[in-house]
Amino acid sequence: MVLGKRTAEDIWIAPSLLAADFAHLAEEICVVEKGGADLLHLDVMDGHFVPNLTIGLPVVKSIRGVSKLPFDAHLMITDPLKYAPRFAEAGADSITFHAECSSDMVATARQIRELGVGVGVCINPQTPAEVIFEVLEEVDLVLVMSVHPGFGGQEFMPEVLEKAKMLRERMKTDQWLQIDGGIDQQTIGEAAAAGANCFVAGVAIFRADDPAKAISDLRDEARRSMKR
Repeated sequence: MVLGKRTAEDIWIAPSLLAADFAHLAEEICVVEKGGADLLHLDVMDGHFVPNLTIGLPVVKSIRGVSKLPFDAHLMITDPLKYAPRFAEAGADSITFHAECSSDMVATARQIRELGVGVGVCINPQTPAEVIFEVLEEVDLVLVMSVHPGFGGQEFMPEVLEKAKMLRERMKTDQWLQIDGGIDQQTIGEAAAAGANCFVAGVAIFRADDPAKAISDLRDEARRSMKR
């Protein structure tokens, strides 16, 4: 499965597995899937591009068997093309690479596309939006980091929203503009108003008393802000 094309009204909520209880991953994934999640966001970190290590191929293979949700593998790794084929084989439906880790983003996007998966490109908070203009035609999803990648639970950085607005103006209606970092009930409205339509949320969902309600509340707030 690859990411579907969106319509102007579509909003996706993507729980970030980084905030889940790793001792009970299958149960945690089942809860958010039944609770209305649209996409499962898999943070893959190599300890080199970002100062942390997270899930790898065995975890992706294991959880693929317990969920029908689309998996978006966010490769926060120095050499995305080296590992993209293996994550596609493990069950990722979409693979997002970092602009900062590619010397030729168009070629990177096209090689990932050849794997039969959706393609996303990501920029860090300090990276200008203009850096990825050349690759926008090649991707399904653009991810704007609203925290410095590497660790969950950081505070939302509102200064990235101007980049999101600039990118939304250049993107097609059926492309996804994703925001990742510090998304909760207080910040999702700002992100939606800036043009985002896919929201990665970790702590706000997995550590909520009622994850299904958290997903619904986030979606409702995003929808209200998009209509203002």
